[in-house]
Amino acid sequence: MINYTHRYLARIVIEAETPLSIGSGEKDLVTDSLVATDSNGLPYIPATSIAGVVRSMMKSLCPNEGEISDKDKDIVDSLFGFQGSGKNSDKGKGSEIIFTEAKILDIQGNVMDGLCDMDGISSDSLLLHYAALPVRQHVRITDKGTAADQRLFSGQVVFAGSRFCFEIEMVSDGQNYTLFESVLSRLRDVSFRLGGGTRDGFGKIRVVEMKTADLDLLKKESLDAYLAKSSSLDSLFWKEHGHETENMSMAPAASKSMIHYRLELRPESFFQFGSGYNDDEVDMTPVKAKKVEWTETDSGVTGTLIDNLVLIPATSLKGALAHRVAFHWNRLSSKYADDMKGTDFDKITGSNNEAVRLLFGSDGDEHDMTRGNVIFSDIIQGKAKDKIFNHLKIDRFTGGGIEGALFSEKAIYGEGDCYTTEILLDKKNLFNSCGKNGSSEAKRVINTFEKALDDLCNGMLSLGGGVNRGHGVFNGTLVIVNDNEHKEN
Repeated sequence: MINYTHRYLARIVIEAETPLSIGSGEKDLVTDSLVATDSNGLPYIPATSIAGVVRSMMKSLCPNEGEISDKDKDIVDSLFGFQGSGKNSDKGKGSEIIFTEAKILDIQGNVMDGLCDMDGISSDSLLLHYAALPVRQHVRITDKGTAADQRLFSGQVVFAGSRFCFEIEMVSDGQNYTLFESVLSRLRDVSFRLGGGTRDGFGKIRVVEMKTADLDLLKKESLDAYLAKSSSLDSLFWKEHGHETENMSMAPAASKSMIHYRLELRPESFFQFGSGYNDDEVDMTPVKAKKVEWTETDSGVTGTLIDNLVLIPATSLKGALAHRVAFHWNRLSSKYADDMKGTDFDKITGSNNEAVRLLFGSDGDEHDMTRGNVIFSDIIQGKAKDKIFNHLKIDRFTGGGIEGALFSEKAIYGEGDCYTTEILLDKKNLFNSCGKNGSSEAKRVINTFEKALDDLCNGMLSLGGGVNRGHGVFNGTLVIVNDNEHKEN
């Protein structure tokens, strides 16, 4: 029997670098998916969402990454608990680690924990905006450039820049503090994502602040401090006993199992990623974003919601690259349109294409669904500069306008701007998906993906809507951040 004489504690403040989609399972008249909200009507992150992601990342650690070997994966089950089954139904074990819910921070960085004054929330110039969260539209485009049947849906998201606070507590005999450090390190991994749509640009997280405490309950002062600690996330315990984690401002590195790309996109002129809505000026408007920005003040921090920001949805980038990956894979496999007949096109396009399926995943029934191995992030950067374009279809015989064929749109002018995003490719899982003897195929898939990225950087792959009208031409630079991009673990 283990004698739990120690408590390892951590208080973490995280920031959503991209919009966050923590679904509640509910919908309303406006959207198909509502985010989870607490008793105050404010977005929050359930403890199970955090614990599940951390456990999954701990279990999937590559043995030669150092912290947890194959043999030690049983320790992870012991740490997070497990349920016995069959003849071993009585062999289950409770978790040694406890996660709290992550509660949102107000304009001054205070945690909105417990029941709060509704008047105080409505008077907070930051929190009042959370009464009407943005809704993101999604539509799947086929290889023919049209919307797929029954593939239009929408989902509510939390503003990028929103900050949340939560705590982690681990019971221990005092011999495994390094394991606790391993748990905390997963939170700072560049691939750490929370919520839904993590392969579609949502849920990228940055750790802003981390305080830790190591309490030996055999010592009276530590025991007294632990017993006096409030369950509130703003407990005075952390001011008296918490220790700041150093180097929080340093960007976390990608794990050895990931290929880490940095993509810089520079528009040649105009581009448009449609919002699906009109306004009082035009019939088609570009999608834009709001983001919370935090500034240091003498009294702490202040959060401000910034409006009218350029948004390049990760799904738009992902969709265009998926089609181009299929093209290059078919080209390199000597599969040409001239040789195709009838429905043969369906066998080499979309998720039926081998490279697309391995990189971006596939849908279907429960047994055919696979998760993508490429992680994208939304680009939210810079103030949008709009330009109105009027369009009129001319009757070739009369030279006049065709009735009902007059429409207008807004596009964003981006010449001279640079938009930066990061793309992660899970090389380890990709190699595993290709089978024991699939290293050569995995390398071909990676090569195909990089050819698609090169086309984007060379202006040969347009993004967004109106590409046949000259919109969406980008030039760019692709940088591979880590040095082990093509080495098999």
